[in-house]
Amino acid sequence: MSRNGLLAALVASVILSAGSATAQEQPTGAAPAMSAPAAPAAPAVAPLAQQQPGTQPNTTAPAEAGPSMAMELTLPHDLSPWGMFMAADIIVKAVMIGLAFASLVTWTIWLAKSLEIFAGKLRIRRAVRAIGDAATLKQASRALDRSGGPGALLVRAAEEETALSTGALDHVSGDGLKERVTSRLSRIEAAASRRMSRGTGVLATIGSTAPFVGLFGTVWGIMNAFIGISQAQTTNLAVVAPGIAEALLATAMGLVAAIPAVVIYNVFARSIAGYRQIVADASAGIERLVSRDLDFRTVAPATAMAAE
Repeated sequence: MSRNGLLAALVASVILSAGSATAQEQPTGAAPAMSAPAAPAAPAVAPLAQQQPGTQPNTTAPAEAGPSMAMELTLPHDLSPWGMFMAADIIVKAVMIGLAFASLVTWTIWLAKSLEIFAGKLRIRRAVRAIGDAATLKQASRALDRSGGPGALLVRAAEEETALSTGALDHVSGDGLKERVTSRLSRIEAAASRRMSRGTGVLATIGSTAPFVGLFGTVWGIMNAFIGISQAQTTNLAVVAPGIAEALLATAMGLVAAIPAVVIYNVFARSIAGYRQIVADASAGIERLVSRDLDFRTVAPATAMAAE
């Protein structure tokens, strides 16, 4: 055999041995391994044809949106004064109810006291005119016989004191009678002033304390609002604003109750001072009538009758 034939036989034997070894490594009856095509992955979002037009796919996890959505459902959305009152704490509600009652008392006193001062000034002015037109104490008493008020009381008190001192006038001068009449008239003036000032102290109390009561409600409400913020573990303005608005409503009601009370109190103080001055004018006129009557007692009866 030639050299080329030997080389060809050797190569053929090597190829046959390699093929037999590969056949022994594969299991009997197994199909030749073929690479199957990979299955398409599930789409992360819905196809574009199934999405609504104009919307974007929601990529937010439901677990992250759960607490915030629950908090938004529990937030008060009615921020009107009545809605804030109904959503407020029980202490803040009590403060608001008290301030509303104080405001009602203020306007009630304003109405009642305005009518009282107007009627009182009208009566005392009529009495002052009657006293000024009278020449003697008896004439003033007849003019005010059917009227009431401090003017008629002043005239009656002067008449009573003059009647009680009639027996002593023949032995002593009339200075003692003037002092006694002045003392009784001053007490009647003070009583009339106290009667007319009745109720104004309530206005002063409301005007001075209502802002502080409203401030207490505000502090309590803000404290509860901060507690709610801490429990919600969020600083979102939608969570913070309703509680603070409810708290500030108490301060607003305190100012609504206090400002009219202070203004009305100052108006009544000036009106009562004017009323007191008119009563003093009536008292001074009666003192002049008493002094005139004493002077008539020292002159001749004919002169006294002519003066009457």
